[in-house]
Amino acid sequence: MTEKFLGVIGGSGLYQMKDLEVIEDINVDTPFGSPSNNIIIGKLDGVKLAFLPRHGIGHVIPPSDINFRANIFAMKKIGVERIISVSAVGGMKENMPPGHFVVPHQFIDRTYKRISTFFAPGMVGHVSMADPVCLATAGTLFKAAQNAGAQVHEGGTYICIEGPQFSTRAESHLYRQWGVDVIGMTNVTEAKLSREAGICYSTLALVTDFDCWHVEEEPVTLEAVLEIMHKNVEQAQKVIRGLISMLGNIEPCSCCEAAKFAVVTDPVKTPQKLKDELSILFG
Repeated sequence: MTEKFLGVIGGSGLYQMKDLEVIEDINVDTPFGSPSNNIIIGKLDGVKLAFLPRHGIGHVIPPSDINFRANIFAMKKIGVERIISVSAVGGMKENMPPGHFVVPHQFIDRTYKRISTFFAPGMVGHVSMADPVCLATAGTLFKAAQNAGAQVHEGGTYICIEGPQFSTRAESHLYRQWGVDVIGMTNVTEAKLSREAGICYSTLALVTDFDCWHVEEEPVTLEAVLEIMHKNVEQAQKVIRGLISMLGNIEPCSCCEAAKFAVVTDPVKTPQKLKDELSILFG
């Protein structure tokens, strides 16, 4: 039986995995440069796990400057099959207050400064994003959160803004009219790249604030986000630990074949260097 290999990308407040038995600390070389940080590989309750803090240790990388391509490529290169992204978000609905968890199924992309594809001139491709997360993984993640005692919501839409500023009131009210559930600055880019890389991806969103739409709450501040995030991190780690015990129960999916027929460029027109660089993705 193939050994399970889970990847965890930690967001604001989650910079290490508690009780991880560290095996190695590696700097993975990628065609896109270095990932946000060295990847910590270890065992948690007997399961192989790779941990990467997306903002770097000490939170030194702003959302727009995260090397998303290097992060996801590195996870693929070392053999990660599933990625759980732990992220701070704003709640856009009354029933999703600070302290609640959300496992979203959909994204809206409002970013504009990022490269969110591995495809490039010389190798053109198109991958379906109808279901941007692995629904099998998301369903099991939701159950793990329930088992950990979290107030958790299954499904919904995460709107991803460029940042690093939070929303204006006008933007916040507009997004609520669109029916979004949570707002963040990172996950849609990871989801798109994971889909191209054939990696199962799911988000564990930790609600830290009400953005700035709520008339009875103060507009979001960094201090408020970090205060709630620190309270949520310990429970988020319990969720990940619970998920590990359930990995064998996740229903089969087709995420690994998402890009199987995606490339439309005539192979003879693709430079050999580009073929070699992207062979683990589209070989």
